[in-house]
Amino acid sequence: MRNGLSERKKVVEAVGAELESAGLRARIIARDLGSNAEVALSPDGALPLASLVKVPIALAVLNRIKAGELAADEQIRVDPAVNSTASPIGAARFRHPARIAVEDLLTLAVCFSDNTAADALLDIVPARDVQRDLEDMGLRGMDVRHRLDALESTPLESLDRSEAHLAYDLAQTRPPHGDGHRIWQLDVSRANSGTARSLMDLLAELWRPERVDPGVAARLRELMSGNVVRHRIAPDLMSDSAQWSSKTGTLLHLRHEIGVVDHADGQSIAVVVLSESSNPAAVQPAAEAALGAAARALHDLLR
Repeated sequence: MRNGLSERKKVVEAVGAELESAGLRARIIARDLGSNAEVALSPDGALPLASLVKVPIALAVLNRIKAGELAADEQIRVDPAVNSTASPIGAARFRHPARIAVEDLLTLAVCFSDNTAADALLDIVPARDVQRDLEDMGLRGMDVRHRLDALESTPLESLDRSEAHLAYDLAQTRPPHGDGHRIWQLDVSRANSGTARSLMDLLAELWRPERVDPGVAARLRELMSGNVVRHRIAPDLMSDSAQWSSKTGTLLHLRHEIGVVDHADGQSIAVVVLSESSNPAAVQPAAEAALGAAARALHDLLR
């Protein structure tokens, strides 16, 4: 790891200022998984997980496949007429009922961030069991409470496109004291939620397993390496000599990504980015670019 403490502090402060100028509040942690050296920007406090929750869901399902309680090739009926969401990809786009193997549902949920596939997995491994697995493994700071179709029933879905900014304005409005939010999916006391540190601990356990079965961890790493959503942090962290394995999460003003850079020289650096945008728009390329640059700056402090 290069750079002294004072230089690292300057870099972190500069990153914070750049994100603020881009209209972003962010919690970022980068950790060398070999040495456990770490740099962070405002890492404390829980936020709704959005699609990041699909990682602990997949972990719980893989645990049960490993234990022989589920078969990877067991066929699960997915009926879009009943289970579909407004997701633009995956099984939500199917027009006819389909039978999909459990392991293929995992691929859809993690690699393609398919909400319908994730809910089909929650039908066989409920949220309470996912939560119990996290607690049994000592992975605290995350709360798994509800299905993913809830992410498609915010005020945004009831508004005309010309009024969509109203939902983003409402999403930014925080209560003056304590938890709570007028949009319940953004209320950390009711939604699937977690802290940056809890997500970092999850990544560390998947890449350096102690309590997770090594085979289970390896399969989940493989799924995360196949993530097709590559527009946020990936452009700044992946290269011919560095593999970026990750999961994104997006909901209204939230833009998250967690993952690990495996370098060709053997160094693995985990990165957690949780963010809230003050810009009332769905498409925010400047915000995505700012998050990628921030993640790269903290990552580089550990190289």
